Amino acid sequence: MEISGKIVQLLPLAEGQGKNGPWKKQEYIVETPGQYPKKVCIAVWGDKIDQFGLSEGEEVTFSVNVESREYNGRWYTDVKAWKVDKNGGGAVADAPPPSQGQSDLPPEFDILEDESGDDDLPF
Repeated sequence: MEISGKIVQLLPLAEGQGKNGPWKKQEYIVETPGQYPKKVCIAVWGDKIDQFGLSEGEEVTFSVNVESREYNGRWYTDVKAWKVDKNGGGAVADAPPPSQGQSDLPPEFDILEDESGDDDLPF
């Protein structure tokens, strides 16, 4: 699936340490063109953040995977980019899309129960 638009906001870089090592995630708010523009939050993980080198105001086309998951009876949806084309330029990075049925989240994002035993979300 592809989403094209203008990057209107960069959210703060999220970094952490998981059981399999460090991870980082950059989220971009992209506004689609048209009579009724929509804003979509798109996440980029790991080394692709530096590969893509995106900034506010750029017109881009993201190739994305959309995935929903259930946690404690609630559903959460992620839009994850695996390729970016800067409009007016060539592809920034090109990798095959993750396999269907396989999560492309780093293993450290497995949902863990906190030490108090509460079933609250870890974020």
